Amino acid sequence: MEFGAAMFFTDYSMSPAALGRALEARGFESVWAPEHSHIPSSRATPFPQGGELPRQYYEVMDPFVSLTAAAAATKQLRIATGVCLVAQRDPIQTAKLVASIDRISGGRFLFGVGGGWNAEEMADHGTPFAARFALMRERIAAMKAIWTEDEPEYHGELVAFAKMKSGPKPLQKPHPPVIVGGAFPYAARRALRYGDGWVPHAARPQYPDVTAFMPQFREMAAAAGRSLAEVPVTVFGVAEDRDLLARYRDRGIARVVVSLPAATAEEVLPILDRWAELIRRIG
Repeated sequence: MEFGAAMFFTDYSMSPAALGRALEARGFESVWAPEHSHIPSSRATPFPQGGELPRQYYEVMDPFVSLTAAAAATKQLRIATGVCLVAQRDPIQTAKLVASIDRISGGRFLFGVGGGWNAEEMADHGTPFAARFALMRERIAAMKAIWTEDEPEYHGELVAFAKMKSGPKPLQKPHPPVIVGGAFPYAARRALRYGDGWVPHAARPQYPDVTAFMPQFREMAAAAGRSLAEVPVTVFGVAEDRDLLARYRDRGIARVVVSLPAATAEEVLPILDRWAELIRRIG
């Protein structure tokens, strides 16, 4: 089981380069950067985890910029969007961003994607909330065509473009892993349909124990003709609990991701030191 860490990179947090070096030195496999372009002041959509929305949600830096800085400062650490809101992004431009960062990082990019939860944020981008998952599916299909074909074209119900030339192509073949975030069972089905991994969030209220869904997910994967190795499970928001982590490992979770505060090194490094000891003990 691999260990990653996620942070909302802001102007008051550790820098992506500093965190990347700290993670790599402590045995972490990956760093994850979330995305929100903005948060509308109306706040009509409730925060999924309950309570007040933390300020880092509207102050977070662009994930591709942050992850490029982390990649430049490290040698082996994988860099990942956690998650990219593709329903709010132009697919042609995003395909170029993904291919570019995969090239610059030497093939270390993981493309975590999600449908998003904030209806007003999406509306400001012209994305109807009810159509977000259909739009995400088509945009990912369109991006796969751009990454893998010499003269890609795509003609869907929501995304369409004629033949084009677009480079660079990603270093990873056929493309960086597309890891689909979201709740069971719907996001799990999306991951099996067009993804290369599934990311449930352990802090969501529907998960007393996220691994309770693993037997069902294995059955769904088998029915779809896919193995757990093809669509590994990454759990976000894990607790600092050795027994719980060992249970995740034993039930086939491929990766866990620690949610770090958007804070300075003085606050974050002691957390990482504790996790480094957990990584050593769990193996």
